[in-house]
Amino acid sequence: MHKFLIHNRGDHVGVATSAIEAGETVVGVVMEDDSTVEVGANAAVPLGHKIAIADVPAAGTVIKYGIAIGKTDQGIAVGDYVHTHNLRSARWA
Repeated sequence: MHKFLIHNRGDHVGVATSAIEAGETVVGVVMEDDSTVEVGANAAVPLGHKIAIADVPAAGTVIKYGIAIGKTDQGIAVGDYVHTHNLRSARWA
């Protein structure tokens, strides 16, 4: 069973469809083609929040919905919780 959704192939993050525990290995589904991605969660990710499915370097652009949603304050690694502590929103740039 999947625990996160990836809106577009090429996105750097997925959205948790249920709470994810730190250390848990979780499966996500790519909505475009129903393919799956498996990652190990480096931190807890609350329902509705983002989990990294790709590494993004410091000051790198994060892609969700196939578009840039912001820049990382520090690098993020696959499995990281992605939120305001490590992502500066493109909405406010």
